Amino acid sequence: MIKLLRVDHRLLHGQVAFSWTQYLGVDSILIANDDVPNNELRKTTIKLAKPQGVKLVIKNIEDSIKAIKSGVTDKYKLFVVVESVNDAKRLISQCSEIKKVNLGGIKSKEGTRNISKAINLLPEEEKLIKDMLDEGVEVEIRQVPGDKKINASSIIKI
Repeated sequence: MIKLLRVDHRLLHGQVAFSWTQYLGVDSILIANDDVPNNELRKTTIKLAKPQGVKLVIKNIEDSIKAIKSGVTDKYKLFVVVESVNDAKRLISQCSEIKKVNLGGIKSKEGTRNISKAINLLPEEEKLIKDMLDEGVEVEIRQVPGDKKINASSIIKI
């Protein structure tokens, strides 16, 4: 069962990993990313941030979709983490099981609009989020579970 899909440009890191894992009561984390499976440095860094007693799986986006659709992930309370809004949309478009997205950290780059403390979106990313909302996916903004939950629909109006 997928408990949450999180968008965070840092993927899995420190206190965020521990706070979300505990809050959600998950026993498995899936890092869905096209670079990390082939990048030993990034893979090692992510493994260091893994909370003890939690299974960590790192797959590219396509293999993540296949695993979720095959049912192999059903036995886990799963926390899925992606690096970008685009990756989140790719998963959601293929996996109807994903009903909730957390925007936790998206770094600023040229052309982005800052919508909260750690969320910076390009116009095309705002459109993707609007599409998710239109599909009935709940999209929330908060870095850690203790933060006030902000519904993206209150900010993103396209």
